[in-house]
Amino acid sequence: MAHAYTPGLKVTEKSVVLKDRRLPLKGQVLAKVGDMVKADQVVARTELPGNVQTVNVAGLLGILPEDVQAHMLKKPGEAVAKEEPLAQSKSFFGLFKSVCRSPVAGTMESISGITGQVILREPPLPVQVRAYIDGKVVSVAEGEGVTVETFGTFVQGIFGIGGETDGEITMAMDDPAQELTAEMLKPEHKGKVVVGGSLIRHKALVRAAELGIRAVVVGGINDADLKAFLGYDIGVAITGTEEKGVTLVVTEGFGQMTMAQKTFNLLKSKQGLKASVNGATQIRAGVMRPEVIVPLEGGGKADEAHKSDSGMELGMAVRVIRHPYFGQIGKVAGLPHELRKLESESHARVLEVEFDDGGRAVVPRANVELIED
Repeated sequence: MAHAYTPGLKVTEKSVVLKDRRLPLKGQVLAKVGDMVKADQVVARTELPGNVQTVNVAGLLGILPEDVQAHMLKKPGEAVAKEEPLAQSKSFFGLFKSVCRSPVAGTMESISGITGQVILREPPLPVQVRAYIDGKVVSVAEGEGVTVETFGTFVQGIFGIGGETDGEITMAMDDPAQELTAEMLKPEHKGKVVVGGSLIRHKALVRAAELGIRAVVVGGINDADLKAFLGYDIGVAITGTEEKGVTLVVTEGFGQMTMAQKTFNLLKSKQGLKASVNGATQIRAGVMRPEVIVPLEGGGKADEAHKSDSGMELGMAVRVIRHPYFGQIGKVAGLPHELRKLESESHARVLEVEFDDGGRAVVPRANVELIED
């Protein structure tokens, strides 16, 4: 299959990470500024209104809409149980009774004398927002949520599925070019964040979910394996709501992609530490990328701002995203100012790349992506 990369990958060992934790509608905030919170700690909660159910009482009892009120056994605002009688009619001198029962448990909201219908609302749905990362609450939005700050390692991926989770980082291999197979996943990986190498296939994803592994971080995945695991083709919408039992973060792209050595070594150095992982991805407006966050105890000084903000500089890490050097990683070794003539006869700015194996090449600047570190 074709390979695909997305530019702008952020990989940093020391970073200040801020996460807004917001409710979908007004509710109760359970934390205050200065509180130290854990990833699984509930920091805000609310209740979503229950679903509305309409019951055609007039039709079910065979009466006129204006007569419904007189036959009701329940009043607006009263609680009702499932199958509890809502209304009753008598006919033939009271010898025969027709009963209308509630299809759900909930509360009666209204009775219409025009349509002959009764509106029921199911019980509210509780919603809890967790901190997601171990850290400190640095701000509170009254009734809405909090902002949590942590100092630690931050690794962005290219693509992911599955929602927020957390677990201890464990390495499944020592070679980032090796495929993560189902046989490498063991029962002792349950509840962990497993870091693999260049590829994971359908069978291994199923195995990870069966074992209760919280998340898997690998370099690449084939779209056919992803479709087989999900049961459908993934589109351009937001991912992260999949409930497959495991969160997946792909760091490099689609196809068999050796995980960048720096990313692999960084995650390996955090083995045994707790990581927060989110596979949510959006590639349209409001870009959202999957991530791995490893809070570090004791705080410290954050890395310098990403150099890409000020342009390309010597020594910056890059990945070539066009053939013939597609996928190779190196650093900027030269930035000639003059335009160079390309094979296509056009002229463009170029740069010299020194690859990890010591080789060098001159490539158009448009054919590389920065690896922000």
